Amino acid sequence: MYQPVGFRDTQHPNHVCLLQRSLYGLKQAPRAWYQRFADYVATIGFKHSKCDHSLFVYHGGKETAYLLLYVDDIILVTSSDKLRRSLMVLLDKEFAMKDLGQLSSFLGISVERNRQSLFLNQKAYAMDIIERAGLSQSNPAATPVDTQGKQSSSVGDLYSNPTLYRSLAGALQYLTFTRPDISYAVQQICLHMHAPHVAHMHALKRVIRYIKGTLSLGLHITSSRSRDLVSFTDADWGGCPDTRRSTSGYCVYLGDNLISWSSKRQPIVSRSSAEAEYRGVANAVSEVCWLRNLLLELKCPIPKATLVFCDNVSAIYLSGNPVQHQRTKHIELDIHFVREKVAKGHIRVLHVPTRYQIDDIFTKGLPRILFNDFRSSLCIRPPIASTAGE
Repeated sequence: MYQPVGFRDTQHPNHVCLLQRSLYGLKQAPRAWYQRFADYVATIGFKHSKCDHSLFVYHGGKETAYLLLYVDDIILVTSSDKLRRSLMVLLDKEFAMKDLGQLSSFLGISVERNRQSLFLNQKAYAMDIIERAGLSQSNPAATPVDTQGKQSSSVGDLYSNPTLYRSLAGALQYLTFTRPDISYAVQQICLHMHAPHVAHMHALKRVIRYIKGTLSLGLHITSSRSRDLVSFTDADWGGCPDTRRSTSGYCVYLGDNLISWSSKRQPIVSRSSAEAEYRGVANAVSEVCWLRNLLLELKCPIPKATLVFCDNVSAIYLSGNPVQHQRTKHIELDIHFVREKVAKGHIRVLHVPTRYQIDDIFTKGLPRILFNDFRSSLCIRPPIASTAGE
């Protein structure tokens, strides 16, 4: 180590600087800062969440507070304004903080509030992606992906600028935080980041052109009296033309609000559509179990069994049939935990007709009318126009 230019000590040229504090640039700094912050909030009554290490929960009598930490950005939610002020005073004594008032933006996600709902949008972030791709003057696309089969990893010629492809694909991944309608399209694009071809770049540009035509859309979260946890799951059997792996997806609703979703290629090849669907059910049940535990820590337990809807009858039978027979010998034991959850009454796996299978939007390309219908079911809509004086 050497003393930096402008801060060299002529009397002690071989000495090094003692670093008082640093949050960025050092690999160990985030962990040290997190431990420092966690140790302090524990002294003022917060408990560490076991489900999410960035979440801290406070319960004192009838008062409740949740604190979400991401590096030096904090969201504090309290049951009363008095509790919020007292906690802010304690935090301000220990750390240099600034109270930015009601939540309006967090990590690039814009938050608009009205009396009964929140609207989450990443319009500025999406516009930046469009400009980086050079598609500001392009025509918008009706859907993010076509209804044709999935693209092979070796179709056509290699794209001349793979760095740009990877940069845009990575940026689109963060956009899926408030735009679940592009999750499947982005997942398919990211499969080819190691060696993108020209056809893959065209698919990526189609996603961006779709975003350009739907910049105003975002995720709505409304107040709901229902505390039911409901999930939809689906799988596209053997859809990958290169590996013949299946693509599975799920979406989870708490009341009327979409709170979790995924579109992912399965790690191994399934020998039947029932097995592929059953693996999709297992992924959804795993997410549901985590959400139930998280809500339990938030003192909002789910009193009823969680409903998991699947459009494959065989997968539903597998989830409730404890008998091992010849057709299921090849299925790994780790996904049979679904049966345990069903037997305990925590989960119920039910059938849903394919026409009403919302999760199709996470596993395949859909026609425009059906896509728009399912997109609305995912709580993706334009912002609610506020009236004067609201």
